[in-house]
Amino acid sequence: MPKESKVQFGLKNAHYAIFNDDGTTVTYTKPVALLGSVELSLDPEGSTEPFYADDINFYNAVSNQGYKGKLKIARVSDQFRQDVLQDILDDKGVLVENSQAQPKQIALMFEFAGDLKATRQVLYNVTVSRPSESGNTKEDKIKPDTAELEFSAADHPYLHTPKAKTTQASDSTVYDKWYDEVYITSGKSATTPAPGGEGDGK
Repeated sequence: MPKESKVQFGLKNAHYAIFNDDGTTVTYTKPVALLGSVELSLDPEGSTEPFYADDINFYNAVSNQGYKGKLKIARVSDQFRQDVLQDILDDKGVLVENSQAQPKQIALMFEFAGDLKATRQVLYNVTVSRPSESGNTKEDKIKPDTAELEFSAADHPYLHTPKAKTTQASDSTVYDKWYDEVYITSGKSATTPAPGGEGDGK
């Protein structure tokens, strides 16, 4: 089995790609960099419902409803505001928020560093809320302000997964081109060696 990172730290390489669903297939636009990643958190959504029989907890039904998350970045780019939040750049070069528009769904990509190779991840079906913003007066030391994007990450409608991530065993071509296009699994499982032994490779 390949070694795994012992620790996780750092955040960089946030990208987004517009999600398009024609009713049978999801396609994505080419990923665009979202610069200035500061912090990302993901909280699982779902529930565990116990079923009681024979005077015991006979069965637990577990549902995976994706994630709720927050991405803190240095600044929300004008391009992201137009591409995803659907703000309008008017003929005078002024960016206008459109209260009638619904944000476009996206894939969100990013990576966490570790003591080995960084882990690259993709959330397949993300809906972003309008960002929070703040500003503070400049003092003797300059500390940049940040913006925060709250989002929900649901299942990919046809892959039945909200998320995928690389491992130390990931194909080098897939890993190196992670931000060129949104990764879609083949659906085939790898052979997993039995504990303490080797798989038969079949």
